[in-house]
This record gives sequence, structure tokens and C-alpha cells, in this order.
Amino acid sequence: MGWIDSSIQEVKIFEPRLFHDNRGYFFESFNQQNFEDAVGEKVIFVQDNESVSEKNVLRGLHFQAPPFAQGKLVRVTQGSVLDIAVDIRRSSKTYGQHVAIELSAENKKQLWIPPGFAHGFLALEDHTQFLYKCTAYYSPQHEYTLLFNDTDLNIDWNTIDPIISDKDLIGVPFSKLQTPFI
Repeated sequence: MGWIDSSIQEVKIFEPRLFHDNRGYFFESFNQQNFEDAVGEKVIFVQDNESVSEKNVLRGLHFQAPPFAQGKLVRVTQGSVLDIAVDIRRSSKTYGQHVAIELSAENKKQLWIPPGFAHGFLALEDHTQFLYKCTAYYSPQHEYTLLFNDTDLNIDWNTIDPIISDKDLIGVPFSKLQTPFI
């Protein structure tokens, strides 16, 4: 499995190498050593999550504060999403910037979103199945939501009528974010 840097160096895009034959295909979806070589540090995943969303469901932009800050390795096994990672590390030269990438069952790409980033996605198809590995356990007391449509972030979600949870509708505007990430 190969990787490339995204427009924000710490966010990595993983692209698998598929092996096809008359039976179908095979690919390695995760390799700990390869992953650590790409991100440049030891990473331990402690929780796997899965969601299913209908077309135009928008989830995010979520993050957890330390000591439960999460890194996420995300992928799609059915359907497709527009996946977004927003840099909320105050001292970063890319603070407030975001990475946007289409992840799909077809392209089999994965995105590494390290701690210090808010994350969200828009389902582009019905029955989209989204999987992610997390480096920290879910902690509702440490969970925060950044407003998905904040004009300061200038994210083009490419939809005019997303389906959004009540929690995500009242996210914190970027200008009022008191980020716990230096």
C-alpha cells in the first residue's frame, strides 16, 4: 500500500495496490509498519467504528480534545463520500485550512487524519458505508463540533441541502474555537 502527502503534509492519502485475477481481487487494506513509515511515528489503534449514511448526509466536523484526541484512518467500503479534515492546531502554518478528498468503495483510498484536526464527511451515494480506526476511545465529555458551513473555513461541500444532525447544526464557529491543540 502506497501513500502520498495531501495538501497538508500530516494528512496522508493511502492508495492500495490491487491484485486482480479471474476470481476477483485482493489488496492489503492495512499494514502497521507501512502505516508508521508513512506517518513517521508509532500509532496504536484502539477502536474501530462504522456508519451507514444515505445520500446527502453530512456528519461533522468532529474532534476530541486531549487526553482523548483521536487520530483516524478512514475509508469507504460501499458508496462514496467527500471527506474533509480541518487543521485546528493553533501554531500550524495550515491552521484553518482543510483537505478535501473523495473516498469510495471503487477507489479504495484511505485518509489518515492525525489528532489536531476536525473531521467530517458528506455521503455522495445512498447506503454509503464508512469505516474508521481511532487512536483513542470515544469520550462524549471531550467531543466537540466545529460548524460545518462556517464561512471562515470556506469548505465547498458541493451540496445545497445536506441532512445534518441537531448536534452538528449548532457547531462552534471557527472564529470562536478555543482549540486545545497548540
